[in-house]
Amino acid sequence: MPKTAFLFPGQGAQQIGMGVKVAEKYPAARQLFDQAAEILGFDLLKLCAEGPEERINATEISQPALYVSSLASLEVVKDQSPEAFDQVEVAAGLSLGEYTALAFAGAMSFEDGLRVVRVRGQAMQAAADATPSGMVSLLLLDEEKVQQVCDKASDAGLIQIANYLCPGNIVVSGDQAACDKVVGLAEEAGGRAIPLKVAGAFHTPIMQSATEKLAAVLESVEIHAPRIPVVSNVDAKTHSDASEIRDILVKQVVHPVLWEKSMNALLEMGVEQFYEIGPGKVLKGLMKRIARKASVENYNDESIA
Repeated sequence: MPKTAFLFPGQGAQQIGMGVKVAEKYPAARQLFDQAAEILGFDLLKLCAEGPEERINATEISQPALYVSSLASLEVVKDQSPEAFDQVEVAAGLSLGEYTALAFAGAMSFEDGLRVVRVRGQAMQAAADATPSGMVSLLLLDEEKVQQVCDKASDAGLIQIANYLCPGNIVVSGDQAACDKVVGLAEEAGGRAIPLKVAGAFHTPIMQSATEKLAAVLESVEIHAPRIPVVSNVDAKTHSDASEIRDILVKQVVHPVLWEKSMNALLEMGVEQFYEIGPGKVLKGLMKRIARKASVENYNDESIA
């Protein structure tokens, strides 16, 4: 079997209906949603099934919802590709998805991971509420041009690269006035600018106030060396020491996501087969831009006939 990696999506992949078919078909998936309801204090599966959309998209809800839905989608892999589930050698997740990857790899329990993700979402929402800010996806521009656009817009406020997703797709993040200015500047430079529907400037110093609460909750949970390597968003490397993993996860909130570099690290490890597990197909699209011939399969509600 080719060397295999599991990839888990981040915020933005959420959608009404996620996890519903999986929970209906697989008792183990339903059990995860039942456990989540006890921890969160509300019926997460009902919310995923019915919305409303603005509630699903709220940071403090979307993060735990994606975490649980993605881990529930592992039941589809177990059923449809048991060999891949048993033999996967490495994992990674985009931003929030890194927590899903770590829980899958046994670095933290499902319950502890959910408690951490809940606090992370709440803290990031509070940091966003404190400062009008946003994120903009810039397409068709290379890193140098994106940096030039940010430099020009910086007189309107903080603005910096937040996500290095794939060639020609870089997300910038910062004060709202600077984000607004970036849109026009990017188009003048020959690119396309798409403001993202997010609460605020994730992966920048604007999120600094969230790090204290996140660090505290991470200290309160047990973290183990992952049973398989998990590539970090912060440095595109793997970490096995518990204190290192805690530090990396705190840093991730204010540090750019090095997704393209992380995927190249997996390719350098010899990974030939990728599985995107959880809502949407965003990671498959990014992977095809990073390595056109890469084989990527999706496992989620849509995989169920």
